[in-house]
Amino acid sequence: MSVERTPNPLTPLQHAFLLLKQTQAKLRDVEQKQAEPIAIIGMACRFPGTAKNPRAFWELLCQGQDAVTEVPTDRWDVDEYYDPDPAAPGKMNTRWGGFIEDVADFDAEFFGISPREAVRVDPQQRLLLEVSWEALEDAGIPSSRLAQSQTGVYVGVVGSDYAFLQSKDSTDFDVFSGTGCSHSILANRVSYALNLNGPSLTLDTACSSSLVTVHLACQSLRRGESNLALAGGVNLLLSPEMTIVLTKGYMMSADGHCKTFDAAADGYVRGEGCGMVVLKRLRDAVRDGDRIAAVIRGSAINHDGRSNGLSAPSGPAQESVIRACLADAGLSPTDIHYIEAHGTGTRLGDPIEIEALRSALCQGRSPDRPLVVSSVKTNIGHLESAAGIAGLIKVVLMLRHNQIPAHLNLKSINPLLRIEDTPIEIPTTIRDWPRSEGPRRAGVSAFGFGGTNAHIILEDPPARKLKTEGIERPRHLVCLSARSPQALSAQAKRYVEHLNSDCGDSLADIAFSSTAGREHFNHRAAMIVSSLPELQKKLQSLALDADSTEVDRNHLQTDRAPKVAFLFTGQGSQYAGMGRLLYETQPTFRAVIDRCAEILEPYLDRPLVSLFATDTNGHVDQTGYTQP
Repeated sequence: MSVERTPNPLTPLQHAFLLLKQTQAKLRDVEQKQAEPIAIIGMACRFPGTAKNPRAFWELLCQGQDAVTEVPTDRWDVDEYYDPDPAAPGKMNTRWGGFIEDVADFDAEFFGISPREAVRVDPQQRLLLEVSWEALEDAGIPSSRLAQSQTGVYVGVVGSDYAFLQSKDSTDFDVFSGTGCSHSILANRVSYALNLNGPSLTLDTACSSSLVTVHLACQSLRRGESNLALAGGVNLLLSPEMTIVLTKGYMMSADGHCKTFDAAADGYVRGEGCGMVVLKRLRDAVRDGDRIAAVIRGSAINHDGRSNGLSAPSGPAQESVIRACLADAGLSPTDIHYIEAHGTGTRLGDPIEIEALRSALCQGRSPDRPLVVSSVKTNIGHLESAAGIAGLIKVVLMLRHNQIPAHLNLKSINPLLRIEDTPIEIPTTIRDWPRSEGPRRAGVSAFGFGGTNAHIILEDPPARKLKTEGIERPRHLVCLSARSPQALSAQAKRYVEHLNSDCGDSLADIAFSSTAGREHFNHRAAMIVSSLPELQKKLQSLALDADSTEVDRNHLQTDRAPKVAFLFTGQGSQYAGMGRLLYETQPTFRAVIDRCAEILEPYLDRPLVSLFATDTNGHVDQTGYTQP
């Protein structure tokens, strides 16, 4: 005969304890699913028009500039290739593009590249080297500090224009032609030049390339494979062939404007440029006192699968990658305030993207918390493999400046978007983006025309706790260096431009960054200054004349670090008030003196610190006090 057994009933205390354990387990599961936040601690860019750095890029955005111009004569003869009929053989139906300035310029000697090799090096490699260096400077990290470190380099690229130009004459190849135009060398060249031992890879997922590199760099940092990472992309338009190909696909805008979300949208305009960001685990960046520009909360990539066509966008896949990114960040759809859209301005792509955003982010969103959507392509064109990083840098600047720039070229909303009764807003004028109680968050999208999609979620950096060190030191040392006298003057000019831009930096911060945050080269200038106007005056003098007597200059003849010697004078050099200013303004000096005072307290009949007074009744001249 079987005996039916019933479990013993739990006491109320046991039941409460069981519920607590279950809740803790669920919280652990949530924490494990959330990705570790990644800090953006530096960035640099060269984008179309005047946007040669992040500050100039922000000015272009705030002024609502469209940086698209007619194709420069140093690229190709636009009259030879232009025809308004996109079906015309060998012709393109556009005369326009977003181009950067001085694309042929390169300081090969700075990176240790011989003139013979430099000719063979793809300008995309050259541009990437310069922008990567500038990004590290923006992060305050001298390159020598990274030698043989686990620093990763992730680069997105799609174009091969320079290789195509060189291949027209097969008799002109030499030993440097292979490394000069190989896509793999893009990232490898940066790792080699900076002596980095972390992962180094170049990838091509078309228009999503640079945003995918950010995702992969974040994954590498979270796995501990890298401790620092450079990520971004580059794209240059050097020959007409690809524009002709895109014309045959009816992808090019006839009037040379990305009219994203507009009823007249008829395609995009190509653009070029380069953008790189420096990434670090957030906990490490906080520990090291880095200046954090923004935080990457989550990232995700996926593919369309077999959709309406190989190059056709997929709404369900776009919605899926956004939801995956939200899950990676541990956020809900209503936590997102802004979307930097892929937004190319094509008849097919714009409605699909808006529908995906509505499905993924607008469910349950109240009208008083709208989702603001915009696209930087209306300013600078579609940078293709560098498009995603351009959008990401734009959002970082928005968080820094508390504003959302205007979305250009929007006269009449495309009726296929169906946003009239939705909480989606498209800003046609610049607007404030004020800080609220919680962090502001934004998503950045990039979709490759082969089907690879990427989405990144950014948020405000954590509040920085500034240390107060009491009395400001009366004078500061500002140090500049370069590889030539001319470059030294050019650097002084950039400092002057920075100060004239009302940057808001303190003299102490500028002095610290000039010495601790930059690589030091053999041509050097040093300025002892007590105010920003005095610094501006001396910098202006150096900018105008490399041999200026307003500053101390020298040229080191060797790369070996000099030896340091200390000379102590012995008794007899003391005077009333000696050391007082050091004690009041120098934290390290003050900490050591306080420790000495603690040790000497049993042996002196007055506190050691009291001997720093300007009037000590002659005690400072008595041996019993002079020696301590």
